[in-house]
Amino acid sequence: MTTTRRDPKRWWALVAMSLAIFLVAVDGTVLSLATPSIVRDLQPTATQVLWIGDIYSFVLAGLLITMGNLGDRWGRKLMLLVGGTAFALLSIGAAYSQSAEMLILMRALLGVAGATLMPSTLALMRSTFLDEKERSFAIGVWSAMGAAGAAAGPLFGGLLLQHYWWGSVFLVNVPIMALVLIIGLPTLRESWDPNPGPLDILSVALSMIGILGVVYFVKESAVHGIEPTFVITGIVGTVALVWFVQRQRHLEHPLVDVRLFASWSFSGAVLGMMLSVFGLAGALFFFSQYLQFVLQLEPLAAGLFELPATLAALLAALGAGKVMRRFGRGPVTATGLLAIGAGMAAVALLLDTPSFALFFLPLVLIGAGDGVALTIASDTVLAVAPRDRAGAASAVSETGYELGTALGIALLGSVLTAVYQGTLALPGQVPHDVAESAAESPGEAFESLTALPPALAEQVAATVREAFTHALSVTTLAGAAVLVVGAFATWWMLPGKGELVDEMGGH
Repeated sequence: MTTTRRDPKRWWALVAMSLAIFLVAVDGTVLSLATPSIVRDLQPTATQVLWIGDIYSFVLAGLLITMGNLGDRWGRKLMLLVGGTAFALLSIGAAYSQSAEMLILMRALLGVAGATLMPSTLALMRSTFLDEKERSFAIGVWSAMGAAGAAAGPLFGGLLLQHYWWGSVFLVNVPIMALVLIIGLPTLRESWDPNPGPLDILSVALSMIGILGVVYFVKESAVHGIEPTFVITGIVGTVALVWFVQRQRHLEHPLVDVRLFASWSFSGAVLGMMLSVFGLAGALFFFSQYLQFVLQLEPLAAGLFELPATLAALLAALGAGKVMRRFGRGPVTATGLLAIGAGMAAVALLLDTPSFALFFLPLVLIGAGDGVALTIASDTVLAVAPRDRAGAASAVSETGYELGTALGIALLGSVLTAVYQGTLALPGQVPHDVAESAAESPGEAFESLTALPPALAEQVAATVREAFTHALSVTTLAGAAVLVVGAFATWWMLPGKGELVDEMGGH
């Protein structure tokens, strides 16, 4: 591609695109520290707590490809600006939610708006930066902002929750998104696909039904046990996903070009992206609750506690390209995933330690591993896809990113809830309603302690903390095991040093 006639506004455009991806990533994890405050205010059930945390990412993942297709038709800049405006307005609605159900609805709608932003930013990146070296650098910055945003969510939440109520974590979206619109309106160049083909509505419906159906089955079965309703929902979701894949293979203009997965490099990159955010989101979301429920830290202190992960993610993402060129995509991505797994395992083993300082290294490992793996996976997806299928490849990679975030919270959260409820052994004299609340979640348990005599309340609190600590230890070890297995898989699937990745069909 020609390197002449470079857009003089391209670096300002990069600022707008990076701020947008940063904010979308922050919103995926910012609620981790706000959960105890939400529990006290809205009194959600354990299942509703999980839905508040991950419905945003599920809806976003299910609609990314659809919104990418709409951007191809209507203009990517237009989709980014319209979606950004909707994101800001819906954030206000989420901030002032009066019930758990309303907050879940607002989070779902935020996912719809957020789905317009991610495909637009990466697609605009390709049309804004015509020079390949500049584009590679821009994508590195974009990836770094995404990694840093996911890791910075808890810190942002802590800073706000120290002085304001939980709704402030949504209101902060408004000025940041306003800045995106102010910078983006004059600097972003409009682009679209001149021949996008018709939008297949059935494929849109199948993808949403499939993702939500399968995840609903996993979440509900872990909390309430296997029941016919959950099994039926899971079967419907699985059938919908299989039907979706088969339909894409025969459509002239599919929502997802499944032929992309014929490349080992492409499949390995998507797997690496999913696992990197799976570990980060799952680890930080529940570790934040541990810091507040068990260690009884204030929200700001808990956010600062996790700052090493944030800084490590940002620095590692910016330096990942140089390391990749020296050692190869596969080895470096696998090393990043192993670092996340090692950090999670270390957290599990250190939960009973009296020294806070010992958590520094595990958090750095988690953040740095995520920054490296996410950046290289993003770059590989674009490098391996033919130019005429780059848009489809970008949509798939972003879906993997959000699905990884959602699955990290949902699957690990389901394990956490199941182990917590199975471990919790309350004294016999605890009233039935208090026992039920304590079994729902640690947050509800601590809220119900005011109804008990002081001595019994302290005994119940100690029991809850012990059960939650054990459940978190088991959960993080399970997550670490997934990361280790995934690391070896990506090492095998992705190319090593000097191997080409620009042809479909593997390396």
